Amino acid sequence: MSARVLKVHPADNVIVALRDLSAGERIDFENDTYELPYAVGAKHKFVTEDRQPGDPITMYGVLVGKATQPIRRGEPITTFNLKHDADRYGLDKKQPYSWQPPDVSHWQGRTFMGYHRADGSVGTRNYWLVVPLVFCENRNVLILKDAFERELGYSQPDTYRDQVHELLSLYKAGDMDVIKKMEPFVDESQNRTLTHPSKLGNRPFKNIDGIKFLTHEMGCGGTRQDSAYLGSLLAGFINNPNVAGATVLSLGCQHLQVDMVAAEIKRQNPKFDKPLLLFEQQAGTEYALMAQAVKETFLGLVEINKIERQPAPLSALTIGLKCGGSDGFSGISANPVLGHLSDTVVTLGGKTVLAEFPELNGVEQELINRTDDTNKAQKFITLMSDYSAQAEAVGSGFDMNPSPGNIKDGLITDAIKSAGAAKKGGTSPVADVLDYAEPAVTPGLSLLCTPGNDVEATTGMAGSGTNVILFTTGLGTPSGNPICPVVKVSTNTKLKNRMPDVIDFDSGPIIDGEQSIAQNADALLDYIIQLASGELITQAERLGQDDFIPWKRGVSL
Repeated sequence: MSARVLKVHPADNVIVALRDLSAGERIDFENDTYELPYAVGAKHKFVTEDRQPGDPITMYGVLVGKATQPIRRGEPITTFNLKHDADRYGLDKKQPYSWQPPDVSHWQGRTFMGYHRADGSVGTRNYWLVVPLVFCENRNVLILKDAFERELGYSQPDTYRDQVHELLSLYKAGDMDVIKKMEPFVDESQNRTLTHPSKLGNRPFKNIDGIKFLTHEMGCGGTRQDSAYLGSLLAGFINNPNVAGATVLSLGCQHLQVDMVAAEIKRQNPKFDKPLLLFEQQAGTEYALMAQAVKETFLGLVEINKIERQPAPLSALTIGLKCGGSDGFSGISANPVLGHLSDTVVTLGGKTVLAEFPELNGVEQELINRTDDTNKAQKFITLMSDYSAQAEAVGSGFDMNPSPGNIKDGLITDAIKSAGAAKKGGTSPVADVLDYAEPAVTPGLSLLCTPGNDVEATTGMAGSGTNVILFTTGLGTPSGNPICPVVKVSTNTKLKNRMPDVIDFDSGPIIDGEQSIAQNADALLDYIIQLASGELITQAERLGQDDFIPWKRGVSL
């Protein structure tokens, strides 16, 4: 029988409810008994000792808040009786750190089938990318999208268009009563295979996973710094190992000029040799631009279709670590699973990237201790403190990060949320610290400065070179990325069963006592190898969930 409660760390003075607990219920745990004066919902926490205003609350072994009201032993913590607080951090508090790498003998010699690039990187997908340098070109990008996707077999099924067509036919026939009495349309999405579409025989380019079309609202009219950051991000997308070539559309007069992006691509990757097609609308008519772009892009597709998957070591993987729609189980099940997997990949020589700086609030010192290079530790401190100060200056400090959904499901303070979120980074040393869209080139775990905002974070990770993103969720978050498979990992099995069209992998068996963290992590790595080899696609890929939002470096939590 699975446990009903859990204490995450020996130093904690709160206990997590793994099941709904009733008022008046007696909980026997670790040679002690707690009588609950109030009901405690699953994912929420009750205190192990009486707390007075100003007394600390500790979870995951760190300070996560201080009491604002008296809290009796066995009483749950809430937004009424607890406020966010976290310990001070700095180089002056840095402590020696050592870690025990996991046993990776099972994974030694394992490979995945990837696309090898001339610079030595390996892609899990083979995409052609079409990007605008300025929002003025969005319309042209969308016209190209419609033309290429429909003709080459990459468009989404016309499920909802077919439904509207059926309703329109009934309306034209005067059958309004039939429409009103119709049963809801049947959901056929779960009958669609998650096998890679190239294996189904309906695409002329068998070695091309897709043509991805980005749109955005930047490139001109904002600050020059915003345009420069966009240029770095687009260069990172083009340099991403999952991208084989790119078409770039420019109006011509915008802040973000073609030569700026071309120079940034080379700065990031001196070995860059992918086909890069550059078109400027003000050189002639729109038709001339589009017709040339269609022809040259098609010829580019012919060339990259010659690239075939070849075996690659697991050390060639660069895996992004992200959470969104988090709940009170995130830091207990799915996030520690990603942490164990991260430690495994790092030990094998691969790269992992932990994002979301607002969700590292309260665990900064632990990460500083894990960073051997003092300069990199100072870079983390500077990025973190500057970001926090910028948020506080507009009245939205990191303490305001938890969403209503987070709070409802047990994440009462940002420090509780952050301490659980940091579990995605495992226990390995921090090898590097990166600013937004800065390339991840150092083997090991890197910390990447992004907002907690799901799409701004995944966009930044793809811009830093991740070729798979693991995304844990306790509430269900249907987001994806244009060039990087985003694997949704549920924290609980109820979510997996409720939203099967969003979730790819379930860590709920940990909560149910059916699997250990290590067992679940090993199963996830097996899944990733199949995904990276093109044998499977994610639910987000199936849905065409190609979300792209650049961070403008304003306050975004």
